[in-house]
Amino acid sequence: MVTDTLSRLPALRGRVAWIFDEDDYDIDQIIGVKNIRIQDLDELCRISMVSYDPDFQSAVRPGDLLVGGANFGFGHPHSPPMKAMRHMGIGAVIAESFSPTYYRGETAMGFPQIACPGIVAAVARWDELEVDWTAACIRNHTQATALPFEMPTLTEQKLLIHGGHLNYLLGSLPEPTLGKE
Repeated sequence: MVTDTLSRLPALRGRVAWIFDEDDYDIDQIIGVKNIRIQDLDELCRISMVSYDPDFQSAVRPGDLLVGGANFGFGHPHSPPMKAMRHMGIGAVIAESFSPTYYRGETAMGFPQIACPGIVAAVARWDELEVDWTAACIRNHTQATALPFEMPTLTEQKLLIHGGHLNYLLGSLPEPTLGKE
């Protein structure tokens, strides 16, 4: 069962689109706290990361990854910044560790969050990374290195496989029985 579950986890391979190397990073900074109420995804993408790299949105490719320091998602993690990242095609966040509230919220949305101590020092922007679920390691193809990560729990794996809690719950419901015709 465990091997079957691991084989169904989303394949993750992409470039390091950004490294948030400070600890206790508040994701609201991605769009700016003043913009936290914006819900339009196109608008969120347009303003995302402009204070870090004005060309971020045009440089990102589907499957790219974000890397973060310890306690990534600290603060009051609001959903718009990560909605924008997912909409741009970011495939996962790999961080030294995560704020528990942020981690649970994003995992419940089906957005892979991978705790990997030592990741910030082990990568550079645009390195090509791959998440090897069966070996529980991050492979850095650019630098020909690998680093172990903390495997998500079985429940978290199921959330990732189904693309979030809603799909997971809907998939666990019994098939409706139709009346006789």
